[in-house]
Amino acid sequence: MSEHRRKPPPPQGGGRAAARRGQPGPSSGRPAAPRGANGASDHSYGSHSQGPDSYGSGGDGREYGSRAEARRAAQRGGGRRRGAENAPSGRGRGHDQGPPDDPRFIDYPRVGKYGWRRWVPSWRLATGLGIGFAGSVVVMAGVGYALVNIPSENDAAKSQNNVYYWADGSQMVATGTGVNRQNLKIEKIPKAMQYAVISAENKSFYKDSGVDPMGIARALANMARGGQTQGGSTITQQFVKNTYLSQDQTLTRKFTEMFISVKVGTKLSKDQIMQGYLNTSYYGRGAYGIQAAAQTYYGKDANELSASQCAVLASLLKGPTYYDPAGNADLDKTATQEANTARSQGRWRWILSEMHKDNRLTDTQYQEAVSKYPMPQGRKATRGMTGQISYMVDTAKKYVLNHSTITEAKFDQGGYQINTTFQKDKVEALNAAVKKIQKSRLKPETKELDKYVQFGAASVVPNDGAIVALYGGDGYENGHFTNNADTSGVPVGSTWKPYVLAAAMQDGTYNSDGEGISPMSKYNGNDHLKVRRPDGSYYLNKDNSFFFQANESDHPWGYISLRKAMEQSINTPFVQLGVDVGMSKVRDMARSTGILENSMARDLNPSFAIGTSTPSAIRMADSYATFAASGKQADPYSVTAVKKDGQDLTGFTKPKSKQVMDSSIANNVTDVLQNVIQNGTGKNARALGRTAAGKTGTTDENKSAWFVGYTQQLSTSVAMFRENPKDHRLLSMNGTAGTDSIHGGDIPTSVWTEYMLAALKGKNDPGFPDAIKIGKIHNEAGAPTPTPKPSIPPSPTASASPTPSPSQSTTTPSPSASETCRFFCNDDGGTGTGPGGADGGTSASPTDSTSPGSGGVRGNTNGGGNGTDGGSFFGGQDGQ
Repeated sequence: MSEHRRKPPPPQGGGRAAARRGQPGPSSGRPAAPRGANGASDHSYGSHSQGPDSYGSGGDGREYGSRAEARRAAQRGGGRRRGAENAPSGRGRGHDQGPPDDPRFIDYPRVGKYGWRRWVPSWRLATGLGIGFAGSVVVMAGVGYALVNIPSENDAAKSQNNVYYWADGSQMVATGTGVNRQNLKIEKIPKAMQYAVISAENKSFYKDSGVDPMGIARALANMARGGQTQGGSTITQQFVKNTYLSQDQTLTRKFTEMFISVKVGTKLSKDQIMQGYLNTSYYGRGAYGIQAAAQTYYGKDANELSASQCAVLASLLKGPTYYDPAGNADLDKTATQEANTARSQGRWRWILSEMHKDNRLTDTQYQEAVSKYPMPQGRKATRGMTGQISYMVDTAKKYVLNHSTITEAKFDQGGYQINTTFQKDKVEALNAAVKKIQKSRLKPETKELDKYVQFGAASVVPNDGAIVALYGGDGYENGHFTNNADTSGVPVGSTWKPYVLAAAMQDGTYNSDGEGISPMSKYNGNDHLKVRRPDGSYYLNKDNSFFFQANESDHPWGYISLRKAMEQSINTPFVQLGVDVGMSKVRDMARSTGILENSMARDLNPSFAIGTSTPSAIRMADSYATFAASGKQADPYSVTAVKKDGQDLTGFTKPKSKQVMDSSIANNVTDVLQNVIQNGTGKNARALGRTAAGKTGTTDENKSAWFVGYTQQLSTSVAMFRENPKDHRLLSMNGTAGTDSIHGGDIPTSVWTEYMLAALKGKNDPGFPDAIKIGKIHNEAGAPTPTPKPSIPPSPTASASPTPSPSQSTTTPSPSASETCRFFCNDDGGTGTGPGGADGGTSASPTDSTSPGSGGVRGNTNGGGNGTDGGSFFGGQDGQ
């Protein structure tokens, strides 16, 4: 062995080498323990005196032949742990020893256990954790209980105004509920009212602690699923919810409300809780508290309410939107006056029955209370809510509620600043236009048929969606609380036909194999025609008789272009076209332009094509704005910003416009609708003196009349109808304004023109984009084969009149017509006046008249440059 590998002599006492060799040292009669076998550091070996169990394997007498064996023994638990356990006091834990065997406070995973047993906690650990968790919950509950305060009904009674602003930033109106709230002492609240809410909402009120754990668990579970939290399950929890300022749907809020409810249940008496609940509850119509509700619904103080009236007010606590008999259709289409009255009466009767079962009413009292439903009085105008301001506030409020998590009750507490899109000058101009035409044409004081006539109108900016003006009715101060500008229920009639035409140009018919068709395609325009299905069969009535589509008149139009049919608003071509295209595609086209699904007629029968749907005036104006913007649609909006406590609320960014149809389709629809004004049923709008497009609409039995028209700057709709004030059913306007019937081209068009003249005064006339040729001519099945005109070379796209006359061969097109138009635009000439020039209804006739008839095409001598289709199909008119 080399010199540097030679080990020095072992020290006295054996030293490390002796320990490794297992030889006894001179100072001990025992074999040396391997280093580290008892947990001691290296320098514990040597000449220090050790106890009898200091060496070996923890006193068990086992000898180790090497350090490796000792280490393995220690890993098996036979070395360190036992050595440490058996070491005497002061040995193995001295200042000169290594770290303790297991320094962890919690023995997990467990030392000395192997496999799955290492992961099974000991009973000591499980018990300790359970006790610790329970203690933490108790501590947190105690802290939460100590930190929350008991709510004050007086603080909750404080409310502010909501302030609305015009589009230019100036203040429109400040309206709120501060004057419609007053707290009462429990002695002033009828016992019947207290018992009504107990029987209806919380029968165990006088016995429970004020907190329903199961109700809280349901609310938390619903939140975890992403749904809305449920309301408080007890009257105490409802009182806390009414007074809790934050409306955030969070776990923090739910737990805070729980702690407050517990504290309220222990600190306040049941009478105090009941008083607070009834004074802070929202009853609808801006009424907070039982006193305000009594005044609002019955015009009396709360202490004068009967048991029957108390049951009605108690029913409102389930949700005034759906249980106010006056209805809230502006907030929800299902909350009509009829539906709400039925719901209110049902719950009123049930509450009285529960009160009787709970012995809160005697047999005599119950019979008296349930004998007659106490109908609440109608709505009343609140401060500042007069004229059109009331309807603009209504529209803006509804927009805020639909685009945020703010509840109606919270919103009515006030404190919000709402910036709107309404322009004061345009609102005043629209109101003035309606009043002017009303005054000049209607005499409700002396003519019975002029009574109950109403108007609704709206004006929207194309490619933007901003509602700049509306007309909702005579005003809240005159008892008219329905917003006619934003209420569905009035059929739009023939103003629906442009959607049929647009769908045909986009999707084609079953005859065109999906290829878009030209507006110059011809369909039979005669009266009383059977409607053919794509399979060749005909539509039948319920009694299996043939269904016949009727026009406004029996004029024999014969086969005419869709352009001409739109001009004269003839029904039969568009009913058959709708069937050929597919009513579902017509519906989809209308929806793409902004018409809401829930305002469309559900039955896609033939009449769907001529306007059985009931969109609002706002939606119709916005929909036609899509045509004005060359196919770009933007949802209508009335609010640009909302602030609360100086902070902007989210959800009120301007809607983005999107391309929903090809620009060429939209521009062709516009071109066809320009012709309606220039030569057809909308000719009264020519008084505007600028480029415009529009469509008239009149419904069956003359129950409504519309005009919807637009320029590139504004799209405006005007609806006129009669309504029974008692049941709100539509009445016929036959004989109104001294005429046999009211058509869309009459009074509605006059109102539209009067308003647009003022709204666009001083503005330029940009016209419309040129309408390029689109689609191919695909005539209705059964149409006669065209006969070429003598002086015009044959063309694949030619379409002549079924009864050509010599005058056609010498016709000179209008100077503004393009060469292409000369081939197929002059078959429907004439001035567009005469029979059939109104908007027909949907009545049927037992007479089958499917032949073109003699003289069926009106004015087919073209009349020179005044031809209906002469030159306007390509390039437009009036300054384009």
